[in-house]
Amino acid sequence: EKINLNLLPLTPLTFSPFVFNSEGNECIIASAKHCGECIQAGAKCGWCKDPAFLKQGEAVSTRCDELQSLVKRGCNVDMIESPKGERKILRNKPVTNRKKGGEKLQPHEITQIQPQKLNLTLRSGEPQTFDLKFKRAEDYPIDLYYLMDLSYSMKDDLENVKNLGTSLMQKMSKITSDFQIGFGSFVEKTVMPYISTTPAKLLNPCTGDQNCTSPFSYRNVLNLTSDGKQFNTLVGQQQISGNLDSPEGGFDAIMQVAVCGNLIGWRDVTRLLVFSTDAGFHFAGDGKLGGIVLPNDGKCHLEDNVYTMSHYYDYPSIAHLVQKLSDNNIQTIFAVTEEFQPVYQELKNLIPKSAVGTLSANSSNVINLIIDAYNSLSSEVILENSKLPSGVTITYTSRCKNGVVNGGENGRKCSNISIGDEVTFSISVTSKGCPNEGMSDTIKIKPLGFTEELEITLNFICGCDCQKVGINKSPLCHSNGTYECGDCRCEDGHVGRECECSSNDVATEDMDRTCRKDNTTDICSNSGDCVCGTCECKNRDNPEERYSGQFCECDNFSCDRSGNKLCGGHGRCECRVCVCDLMWAGSACDCSLDNTTCMASNKQICNGRGTCDCGICKCTDPKFQGPTCEICPTCPGVCTEHKECVQCRTFGTGEKKDTCEKDCSYFTLIKVKDRDKLPQPNDAAYPVMHCKERDANDCWFYYTYAVNNNTVKEVHVVDSLDCPAGPDIIPIVAGVVAGIVLIGLALLLIWKLLMIIHDRREFAKFEKEKMNAKWDTGENPIYKSAVTTVVNPKYEGKC
Repeated sequence: EKINLNLLPLTPLTFSPFVFNSEGNECIIASAKHCGECIQAGAKCGWCKDPAFLKQGEAVSTRCDELQSLVKRGCNVDMIESPKGERKILRNKPVTNRKKGGEKLQPHEITQIQPQKLNLTLRSGEPQTFDLKFKRAEDYPIDLYYLMDLSYSMKDDLENVKNLGTSLMQKMSKITSDFQIGFGSFVEKTVMPYISTTPAKLLNPCTGDQNCTSPFSYRNVLNLTSDGKQFNTLVGQQQISGNLDSPEGGFDAIMQVAVCGNLIGWRDVTRLLVFSTDAGFHFAGDGKLGGIVLPNDGKCHLEDNVYTMSHYYDYPSIAHLVQKLSDNNIQTIFAVTEEFQPVYQELKNLIPKSAVGTLSANSSNVINLIIDAYNSLSSEVILENSKLPSGVTITYTSRCKNGVVNGGENGRKCSNISIGDEVTFSISVTSKGCPNEGMSDTIKIKPLGFTEELEITLNFICGCDCQKVGINKSPLCHSNGTYECGDCRCEDGHVGRECECSSNDVATEDMDRTCRKDNTTDICSNSGDCVCGTCECKNRDNPEERYSGQFCECDNFSCDRSGNKLCGGHGRCECRVCVCDLMWAGSACDCSLDNTTCMASNKQICNGRGTCDCGICKCTDPKFQGPTCEICPTCPGVCTEHKECVQCRTFGTGEKKDTCEKDCSYFTLIKVKDRDKLPQPNDAAYPVMHCKERDANDCWFYYTYAVNNNTVKEVHVVDSLDCPAGPDIIPIVAGVVAGIVLIGLALLLIWKLLMIIHDRREFAKFEKEKMNAKWDTGENPIYKSAVTTVVNPKYEGKC
């Protein structure tokens, strides 16, 4: 099945002839000598194979450029070599959908990843992206191998493990209908100082009357089987052994369980290894204590189900174990006592797809431990890939359950996956240059702990199609090279555009002379190299800038500029001279021959008050300004016209305060502190109108209005209002109070005066009447006697 890539349309790039970042054009930096080198420089690079594309003096490497630049320089799209990568799906079997108790399938018939085989064709710098689906199949078969430490300290644990087979079968039947279990045991290397090598201790390493079996490194007791009773029987026959030191030789056992798959009976299903111990572990380097210096070879050495090379090979390293466990898709569950939890937690962090469970003192909880650890391991999927060829990179983006999207290192995994859940990984593979010298390679991607994998064949694009039809020993190349992709590719020892020169004869004085315009100029105008008597001009960092000409005397970037643009943006630069577009003129193409820009609103050129010169009005009436001579800053009515906008922008008041930003942004406002700071007509280089306006509060504000030489409207305004002074309340109140007091005092004085006058008049009148009185002055006329005589009318004078 072939999938066509939906390539995005190429977006035109915009280059500034003034500033350019050379880091953005890897095609130019590559200085490619042929098409193959060009397309390896980057995904944006293309090679123009048009024989007539190069101008005089241009080097062969200028055929290599970004696609948009090649088209802009005149190369037809059909003449551009820019091969694209592709992807083909070779095997795309859908993931399995089935329920527990449904159709019985063999392990190889169950599919959990899709697709299964891909073919990628990679172009340098161009990523190829595809989706990988993963779905946890229900009722997926499980193989579980129980590897137990049989040193003396595990004696009571062995008793509980003897019935593990049938009990675990019952529990696992709820998860899968296809379950196998196996058993192995380990103690330690059979050399000093790990065990006692005295004959008696070799027969019975335990002390006292304890009956123990001879020490051994690793023994495969029971191959993987679906018979739980057989497990119980064989495990019940096992005996405890002993050793001298505390760490055990469990790593030797794990290595043999991993690499002896055929002897153990591993199937291509979920593989679980339960490692049960109450002690630490020996690892690479510890073997030197027993005189063992050869590193572990990672191979199977089981004879009669016993590891026979423990005395010959050192313990494996952790990294070595990680590699073998991963290669054989084994997920490890460390069932250890609480004392050694921290040690094995650190080990778990180094071994992907592993778990740690706390084992009770007598292993009574081992079944629940295994079930919990399996659920934890199976709920997470982690992708890993095989070793990549040099120059190839791979990135992952995961789209997990509940819409969770992860990138970077977390893009490799999804967590909290339940049976039947489907997750998707978006995988991008990118190459740089020509990896593997163009030879195909194969990589594999698989979920850790699963046997299924995606096989990807990588093919690398290192050359162009036009190179395949090149003409060797072509007459166009003087039979000294191959004519391919529009130019000559010279053989070693020959140079020149047509391979016409020997490399030994390049730097001759005669050839250098033909690269000078005259005797007073530098070779190739110091802008190129003289190759075989012909100038090959240098490349510029900016792909828009080029040297050209027979002597590299021309360029397309040294012309006059206007508005910081080459040729004013209205022409092209040819050999340092601007060739202007239609309706433009001048040395920098900055003179417009179109007078529509000079047309005033009354349809007159420059409002009838000026002339149009290069599309710009030059006003002949000094009172008028602006692009069309329509602005008159000193004409009557200017102050009233701009009053409301000046008021709202300066003081936030007036009729336009609510629409100020919308209606009043047409001028530049400059605030000053006082009226003396306002521009004066005699000092300004352009007419200035002084304005004095009053607001609703009878306050005055002062400003000037002008249009400067750049036709920008300017308003200078005093930032404070000139308001009339209000009444001074305190003096008024004091005056009123003082007036009332004074008036009161005055009234009292008048009343007093009137009373004095009245009294004096009365007194005078009294004196006058007294003088005129006719009664005796010796008797008080108003005197009245105090004795009153009353006569009784009935009194007759009798006693």
